[in-house]
Amino acid sequence: MGEMRKIAAILVSDVVGYSRLAGADEDRILARLRTLRSDLIDPTIAVHHGRVVKRTGDGSLVEFRSVVDAVRCAIEVQNAMVERNAGLPPERRIEFRIGIHLGDVVEESDGDLMGDGVNIAARLEGICEPGSICLSEPAYWQVKARLDLVIDDRGAVQLKNIADPVRVYSLHVGLAAQPKSAASAETYASGGRAASPSIPDKPSIAVLAFNNMSGDAEQEYFSDGISEDIITDLSKLSELHVIARNSSFVYKKAAVSVPDMAKALGVRYLLEGSVRKAGNRVRVTAQLIDSSSGGHVWASRFDRDLTDIFAVQDEVTQEIVSALKLKLTADERDQLARERAVNVEAYEFLLRGREQSLACTRPGNIAARNLAGAAIAIDPAYAAARALIAFTHVLDYINAWSTDPENSLRTGLELAQQAVAMDEQQPNGHFALGMACMWSRDLDRARAEAQRGLALSPNSIDLLMLMAHIQIFSGDPKGALETLDASMLLDPHYPEVLLQFLADAHFSLADYEQAVTALKERLARNPQSDIAHALLASCYGHLGRPEESRRAWEQALQLNPAFSIERRRRVLPFQYPEDFQRRVEGLRKAGLAG
Repeated sequence: MGEMRKIAAILVSDVVGYSRLAGADEDRILARLRTLRSDLIDPTIAVHHGRVVKRTGDGSLVEFRSVVDAVRCAIEVQNAMVERNAGLPPERRIEFRIGIHLGDVVEESDGDLMGDGVNIAARLEGICEPGSICLSEPAYWQVKARLDLVIDDRGAVQLKNIADPVRVYSLHVGLAAQPKSAASAETYASGGRAASPSIPDKPSIAVLAFNNMSGDAEQEYFSDGISEDIITDLSKLSELHVIARNSSFVYKKAAVSVPDMAKALGVRYLLEGSVRKAGNRVRVTAQLIDSSSGGHVWASRFDRDLTDIFAVQDEVTQEIVSALKLKLTADERDQLARERAVNVEAYEFLLRGREQSLACTRPGNIAARNLAGAAIAIDPAYAAARALIAFTHVLDYINAWSTDPENSLRTGLELAQQAVAMDEQQPNGHFALGMACMWSRDLDRARAEAQRGLALSPNSIDLLMLMAHIQIFSGDPKGALETLDASMLLDPHYPEVLLQFLADAHFSLADYEQAVTALKERLARNPQSDIAHALLASCYGHLGRPEESRRAWEQALQLNPAFSIERRRRVLPFQYPEDFQRRVEGLRKAGLAG
């Protein structure tokens, strides 16, 4: 049987006193467990990108792509159980023990996991107090800098059938784990503890993922697309603080109260709704909620032909503008008044393509390009679809996903120029063109495109991240940190690639310790990043820690045997050669480069 060895975040849970509960009333306890799994546990695992490896009666073994996701999932479940057990006598309460470990596992061909990584997580679960969460030291260090947690250090514990003692940390539950990123890049850099983001002075809003009410799970892309387009429309308004899709969609199908969501995201208003698509008809409901009172500021339902979906999106945006009494500039009024002459069938292909592109994988990239191509076949003047295709070609270049990366970059540049020429008011076109120009080493034009895009969409996370990247390559790391600060306020649950940008900026400032902190956090969320391991090796070289440097470099080569310093030198568009040379020098200091 085939097997693969890897590092994974493992969560093991079971029900406290299950035998006693089952002995008292087995039918009732089984029914309650099934309900908990369908209503709470499985949706929460899905929200946090977990994979249920197997269930063992009253317990579960779950794999997560990062310890942060595992801990957030565990906290959410344990907090929800506190609420569900309120008022029940002790003998009827269902309580979980949860153990979490980051370690080496063996994945069998059928998806099962084995090895010390699983065994340690299981032993941690066994020593937990009811309703508690126990972390191993490797797991604790991955979340220490990422989440605000109340922790008890239980010291080194000899776990059953585990050779060496394991340092164990017990996590207090009862409060949601808050992302430290929500404060600022400056707070992050100083190692300070960040509370929930404060609500901005100007009106602030998060658009939650609209519920798919179509009775067909495959229609999820459509309801998600409607939500995302409303976010895009609102992001064009300079007087409004709009949370990014990446963060607001974290709460999709999660059992979290409106005040808690608003507090975690740093906003006053939440927009929630639903979409039901059936044949050529669509029903959209939307309600704007003031988190300070919990009351509805505005609510409406739209029953329309599918061809009117763009008008519905425009009306929702206009209603929010009116409800929040926003003062729009003349340009913003013109943007909101623009007619969207787009074929609905082409639009659906674009929504599917955008969904595929979010996977950030080679197959997802190919699927996104094909779907956007289908949109253009229907509507050749569809600038947004052309911009998406351009972006996929640039990703092919960056990741060496094509057999001819240089041709991919040229194609991406040409298509992005076409997209901007077709619709100069489309921010995504400027984003795609800015990306293509940056990787083509035309940093001045890349900056101009990013600035034009941000003028059209001040709340765009994609454009802010692009600007930060340009600033790093242009020799302005301090400016990049300021831009990343603005980005994190709009996207408290920021993507892990932002941590790479933070590390790059600190590295350029010769602040290697802070670069290491950012890289460790990125690797906690994505242990498979070869470029993070490679930069970590250089940081350790500069810090005079050669053994750690060699281990990081070996990990980079293990993940990507084709990793090449020369290709990175050729591809990364640093304006000043000494910026890249500093990376090579760190490896040289550790004896890893000639």
